[in-house]
Amino acid sequence: MFMFDMLMMFFSSLIMVICVLVG
Repeated sequence: MFMFDMLMMFFSSLIMVICVLVG
């Protein structure tokens, strides 16, 4: 479950970075 949590956190930060770059 810890690995899944880290994956979700990584993907959420990745999406945020992509949104900032595209915006």
